[in-house]
Amino acid sequence: MTQQQAQTPSESPVPALFRAAVDAWRIPDLRFRILFTLGILVIFRFFAHVPVPGVDRDALAAAFEANPLLGFLDLFSGGALRNLSIAALGVYPYITASIILQILTPIIPSLRNMSQEGEGGRKAINRYTHYLTVPLAFLQGYGQLNLFASGFATSGGAAISGIGFGENTLNTITILTAMTAGTMLLVWMGELVTEKGIGNGISLIIFAGIVSTLPQVVGQLWLMRDQMFQVGMLVFIAIAIVYLIVFFAEAVRKIPVQYGRSVFRGGQMYKQSGATNIPLRVNAAGMIPLIFAFSILILPSVIASYFNDGSGGFISNIANFFQNSFGPTSTIYWIAVFLLVVIFTFFYTLVVHNQQNLAENLQKNGGFVPGIRPGPPTKIYLMRVVLRITWGGALFLGGVAIVPYVAQLVTNLPNATTILQSTSLLIMVGVALDTMRQLESQLLMRNYEGFVR
Repeated sequence: MTQQQAQTPSESPVPALFRAAVDAWRIPDLRFRILFTLGILVIFRFFAHVPVPGVDRDALAAAFEANPLLGFLDLFSGGALRNLSIAALGVYPYITASIILQILTPIIPSLRNMSQEGEGGRKAINRYTHYLTVPLAFLQGYGQLNLFASGFATSGGAAISGIGFGENTLNTITILTAMTAGTMLLVWMGELVTEKGIGNGISLIIFAGIVSTLPQVVGQLWLMRDQMFQVGMLVFIAIAIVYLIVFFAEAVRKIPVQYGRSVFRGGQMYKQSGATNIPLRVNAAGMIPLIFAFSILILPSVIASYFNDGSGGFISNIANFFQNSFGPTSTIYWIAVFLLVVIFTFFYTLVVHNQQNLAENLQKNGGFVPGIRPGPPTKIYLMRVVLRITWGGALFLGGVAIVPYVAQLVTNLPNATTILQSTSLLIMVGVALDTMRQLESQLLMRNYEGFVR
């Protein structure tokens, strides 16, 4: 099958999808990559069911029923936090470390110079990311253990006992070491998938954890079959969100670029030029702003839980106010989510844009934007375009973040915020599109038709 045949407009996209899957399976190298990826994800799901010592399963289940906040933490552990397994932290500490270094790179001169050293510099920054992941995993693990040990989520008992420093130091260190080792193991498995499989391994691990919860979501919808109209509205909202996620994921503003160069031929100098474009994405920040916003808004409620002893005192009342105001059932919480997502979208997009140095790289390679002088004027022009299109991406991400709350208001279903996780949809669709693009590039290199047309 040639590329010309792949572009025939009369062909149906659905048969093309199956034909592409068959073609990918027939190629030994791609077949190995697909099987390797699936094998790693299966192993990850096994690890997600190996609990740490001293877990009370009944109290743990009650914790998740009582506190929707735990559902967000469970999202990045791939469902492993619900079992309090050795993989309970998931790859979240690694993601946090990556974000911290991305923010620090343009600020710290040594990191900035390292990022400009090519492949060697990227490897060094990746090594520092691994180093930073370990203490972050210990800190996050200790916070989660205290959360369950204090009986915060259950109001009726601790999900795990024997936690603390003192007479329980050895037990605590053992559990934290197991959880940190589980995180580093998942990071290593994810990097193996990136190297030898298909797609981004870290993202696929999160993707696999989200997909594993889909049967539970379907079961919850089935139990509400007596409210068929509201369930139908919820499904319609989910489908509409998926469509918008795909639309904004593919939306780009193409900046025309021309290259001028001189070629010496036959003893004379000739001027040659070429035209291309720079695709600036409307949603260049991806899911990172949502991670920032939800992570920050979880902290007040978690910290307040340590001071809310139910005694009715001044401190207890303040803690109770923060718990009620910064929970998924509060309107203030969702307004704050929307605002923070918009702010972080601009912040993260500008950080990434400044790291790319597009204007400087264009000037070095003899490229220029028609009608714009090279150098600082091009930098100002590109920044102005980025700021304009980021408004679309920021408002879209802010809207996606508050979809669960809006869906609950529209459908009047009390557990709509837990069933419809827009952050999960954003991650799933984004990872699926990225994996399909990578598989398509592998197919097109061998003159086969790809998934994305």
